[in-house]
Amino acid sequence: MSDHKLDTLCIHGGQHHEPVTGAVMPPVFQTSTYAQEWPAKHTGYEYARTQNPTREALERCVATLEGGTDGVAFGSGLAATTSLLHTLPANARVVCGDDVYGGTFRLFTKVFEKTGMTFSFLDFSTTPLDRAIPEGTTLVWLETPTNPLLKVFDIAAVSARCKAVGALLAVDNTFATPIFQRPLALGADVVVHSTTKYLNGHSDVVGGIALTANPAVAQSLRFIQNAAGAVPGPWDAWLTLRGVKTLALRMARHQSNAHQIVAWLADHGEVARVYYPLLPSDPGFAVASRQMSGFGGMISFDLVGSLRRAEKFCASTRLFTCAESLGGVESLIELPATMTHASVPAEQRRARGLSDGLIRLSVGIEDPSDLLADLEHAMSASRA
Repeated sequence: MSDHKLDTLCIHGGQHHEPVTGAVMPPVFQTSTYAQEWPAKHTGYEYARTQNPTREALERCVATLEGGTDGVAFGSGLAATTSLLHTLPANARVVCGDDVYGGTFRLFTKVFEKTGMTFSFLDFSTTPLDRAIPEGTTLVWLETPTNPLLKVFDIAAVSARCKAVGALLAVDNTFATPIFQRPLALGADVVVHSTTKYLNGHSDVVGGIALTANPAVAQSLRFIQNAAGAVPGPWDAWLTLRGVKTLALRMARHQSNAHQIVAWLADHGEVARVYYPLLPSDPGFAVASRQMSGFGGMISFDLVGSLRRAEKFCASTRLFTCAESLGGVESLIELPATMTHASVPAEQRRARGLSDGLIRLSVGIEDPSDLLADLEHAMSASRA
């Protein structure tokens, strides 16, 4: 089935009719344990932390979308990240992009640094890769596009350097989704998603998943999945799988709406800068055009004025809900400096270009004219 188009794989990828009843949709297997015919003689299912058919249906589907052989689902995106790091050796050296989700930064610096791991944060687009990824690097963690500045890094070039020094490359593909970017095909070893976001798409589930085509990586991830137990429940897996079936349709509408909002922001005199990789003036445009087939609904922009004005702008929208997270059918707005990236020290945020007035939009699938009117209202309200 891997030769089918992504729109088809969203619905049929890794899926088959339930063998007992012929149910078209995978059932929710709401059980904690399974009967065994004889001690240690079972059907392949013994305990739901280790195996659950609903979870496995989700894992197969997303692995197919990403062009991988294995998917390993977790209870959150950070649980997926944590589990991947648990597969690394003691005192591992990790290189990470300088613009990264605040929760990932906190996990790396406040949790895993205590175990002896070391972390470097840098801009892969401006630092020569032989210096950025030295010999002895264990893992490169690449968000692209990044959160929230939407930087784009060259996955194929980073992958080549990783292979030269024997490092693993993990790409967080949450923003682009496999609809617009497929990192495994560009040389990544692991792809990670917060399935909370676009894959589920309805803001009613928290989850994460790691995808790979490397059997050794898959085996290590499955061991940690079972040993540490940060697994999603079957209902969360089922809801996410249900959301994935409309992923291609939703991403097209997210992108269409975002293009109209980007054009409005780019022409507005009270917007200092728009961050959107498929804008020709964006520094990441050339790489994005080469490795992505689209972008989706994430936009960031610097509003002219003070932090107070940016706060007022976020609080004045009526359709855009002021909230963390992203990727749902509804539009969201947030202020990274005080919300998603508050865990990053202020001096580090500013040094990396994340201003106090940076606003991040997750553009939903509402009517674009209504969204533009809402932003115009917030612009006027914040000006006052």
